[in-house]
Parts: sequence; structure tokens; C-alpha cells
Amino acid sequence: MTKAEFVALLSEKTEQSQKAVNEMLQAFTEIVTDALVRGESLLFPGLGTFDVKTRAARKGRNPRTGETIEIAEAIVPYFKAASLLKSAVNEETSKKTTKASNQK
Repeated sequence: MTKAEFVALLSEKTEQSQKAVNEMLQAFTEIVTDALVRGESLLFPGLGTFDVKTRAARKGRNPRTGETIEIAEAIVPYFKAASLLKSAVNEETSKKTTKASNQK
């Protein structure tokens, strides 16, 4: 789903204009980004948690030359899905898989 498709669906569901929804989505993105930059986590019950992790320095390999390189430590954003979201996705996925296998 693209951002435009998401905005259209959210606009329809909330009965707000697409312009207003787009502005809210932009504000949401900025708030999440600012919080993560400050090292804060954001918890959305039923959806999940946005947080940052420190990825340790490690050795890697240049695929072109095969040379071993040192990859620096990095702070990376991540999203951990809530169990409610995982359950919903797994239920829907298993329903689709069952339907597909029954049609064969």
C-alpha cells in the first residue's frame, strides 16, 4: 500500500479531507522521528512499539572485492509489533493459506 492509498483510506474512514489526513500523517511522522532522535520509545497498545537499538560494530565483507571491512556501531530505529497485531496478521494469513490450499 502506498502513502497515497493509505491517506485515501484513512480519509474515507475518518470522514476528513485527504489534505487534512496527509497533514496529520506528516505530523505523526515528525513526532515519531523527533522522539526516536531523543532516544524515547513510543508505545501504541494493540499496534506495537517504535524504539531505537544500538547495533554493535562488526566485521563485514565487501561483496565486490571479498575484502574484510569493519562496520561501525550504529543506532537504528526499529518497530516491535504488539502480540494483538501479530495474532491478527497470523489469523488472516492462515485463513488465506487454508483457502488457497483448499482450492487446489
